[in-house]
Amino acid sequence: MLFSRMVIQYNVLPDTRVVPSIVKACSGLNSLRIGKQVHGFCVTSGVCLDSFVQSSLVHFYLKCGRMEYACKVFDEMSDPDVVSCSALVSGYAREGHVKEARKVFGKMVDVGIEPNLVTWNGLVAGFNQSGCYMDAVNVFQEMCGRGFKPDGTTVSSVLPAVGNLGDVLVGVQVHGYVYKRGLGSDKCVVSAMIDMYGKCSLTVEMSKVFDEMQDVDVGSCNALISGLARNGLTDDALEAFKRLRSQELELNVVSWTSIIACCSQHGKDIEALEIFREMQVCGVKPNAVTIPCLLPACGNVAALMHGKSVHGFCLRSGILNNVYVGSALIDMYANCGRIRLAQICFDRMPFRNIVCWNAIMGGHAMHGNANEVLEIFHLMEKSDQKPDFITFTSLLSACSHSGFTEQGERYFKKMQNDYGIKPRVEHYACLVTLLGRAGKIKEAYSTIEKMPYEPDACVWGALLSSCRVHNNLELAQVAADKLFELEPNNPGNYVLLSNIYANKGLWKEVDKVRDLMKKMGMRKNPGCSWIEIKNKVHMLLAGDRSHPQMFKILEKMENLSMEMKKSGCLPVTSFVLQDVEDQEKEHILCGHSEKLAVVLGLLNTPHGSSLQVIKNLRICGDCHDVIKFISRFEQREIYVRDTNRFHHFKDGFCSCGDYW
Repeated sequence: MLFSRMVIQYNVLPDTRVVPSIVKACSGLNSLRIGKQVHGFCVTSGVCLDSFVQSSLVHFYLKCGRMEYACKVFDEMSDPDVVSCSALVSGYAREGHVKEARKVFGKMVDVGIEPNLVTWNGLVAGFNQSGCYMDAVNVFQEMCGRGFKPDGTTVSSVLPAVGNLGDVLVGVQVHGYVYKRGLGSDKCVVSAMIDMYGKCSLTVEMSKVFDEMQDVDVGSCNALISGLARNGLTDDALEAFKRLRSQELELNVVSWTSIIACCSQHGKDIEALEIFREMQVCGVKPNAVTIPCLLPACGNVAALMHGKSVHGFCLRSGILNNVYVGSALIDMYANCGRIRLAQICFDRMPFRNIVCWNAIMGGHAMHGNANEVLEIFHLMEKSDQKPDFITFTSLLSACSHSGFTEQGERYFKKMQNDYGIKPRVEHYACLVTLLGRAGKIKEAYSTIEKMPYEPDACVWGALLSSCRVHNNLELAQVAADKLFELEPNNPGNYVLLSNIYANKGLWKEVDKVRDLMKKMGMRKNPGCSWIEIKNKVHMLLAGDRSHPQMFKILEKMENLSMEMKKSGCLPVTSFVLQDVEDQEKEHILCGHSEKLAVVLGLLNTPHGSSLQVIKNLRICGDCHDVIKFISRFEQREIYVRDTNRFHHFKDGFCSCGDYW
């Protein structure tokens, strides 16, 4: 404003001392348009020949992310100085242009401009920021080799690169330099060191550095929590978080977000929801990073009411238009069985990136809505959004859930031929499932044999699951042997083979597998289901009798069983894979966790309201039939999510069409 009045109203032209201040103001505003106008004035008035003006213009264009303009101004400089050279070097490094950065750096030396600490720091920090981690470490080592002494800024910039490379040896050397140079009191350096050890999975050393700090600050606390979380030490991270809070440290939104993400990513979903509530009580406002970390916890345990509350918070806070928040909401609603709400969230998004498209396609795939997935994919192509490998995983998954064998094979080829995406292991696993579920077990096995690289446990697991569906014992043994090599301590593989033997009535083979499991100290993962009732999540285990309403649950289940038998629906005892009498098999079936959860919902919710259940294993055929009957008899919509997909029961039918 003052510049405009100075030139237009008072007809006073700024000199070479004033113009750099004006350009700096444009940098602060990040206004490329105004800055270019000032640049034009400099050209017409002749002040652009001044080295200070030129240097300020270089800095301005770099701040606005316009490297081409910055380079043009720099090339026109008659007498470049160390400041402008350092700025350009740093700019190239931040963009990941290693050769260009090195070229300018080399020219500095050639023309007699001695690089200073700012120059070196710009290179190290820039390469780290652009993901050129090895180049950042190399520059740091070169800097030391030339006799320059890195300061706290240098060390704080190189340590994240060391951590991302997982180079423990260099990390220890930098740690030694820190103590040799007396940089241990620099909070930024210590936080970076904690972060580096965490990324290198050296949690003991990480905790030791933290414990040796004389003046703990929020940055080091965040680095500690993130490091513990990154290494799967969820309980330790929770304990550290509680301890730091008890010391009345003023933890910030990053601290709370880190611990919420830690819990959400490692199966402590209910704890994540509780911490989020505490966060708000403490007056710490969640941001657009917190919400995508929290919402998966809501989806994991089908906490729909909690998820809706978070949605409301996003509306009130004005962060709903954030693409990552929107994508997380789509995932949450899809995981909670409300695919229509997920679709509404997608349709209302003003901006969409690949994450949003993948989220809605993945949601529909989980619900078995193959036609919707294919339609969305075609819309995606029309919108000029290029699909990625996750997109095709959703496509292939949707086709396998719905028996679209030919379409699935066609998209597998399209991925390679039209988009040049090389199939990953997960794509082959989907293809094996697609063929295997359709009864083409031999074709599925042939696909595995033709894979361009070694198949992993997911691929062999897909084949074994298909063999379970179609009772193919020969290939089941082949797949199981491979899985026992790849995952010797995964009880699920042994149980699946045991179930196939049991279906064939090979009880001696069943006993051999179970004896082997006992010998190896393995136990079958118990069936577990979750249901949200009145904002509280209940967990029920198969065969467990500890729930306070268990007597009423079993009584209600007995009544439902009698009604089923009256209508001609008998228990499918073949799903009890134990060599016991039919009456005992019926009793065992009653203890399946998804049935217990559904009946608990019937007892505690108004008649006609919908129920939502999550199960940690695949739903069995008998439970599937029972819940279909309950949906008709009790006039309820019931959503059940197992490890494979969603089942939407209504009026005695299931959305999967009994193909799952």
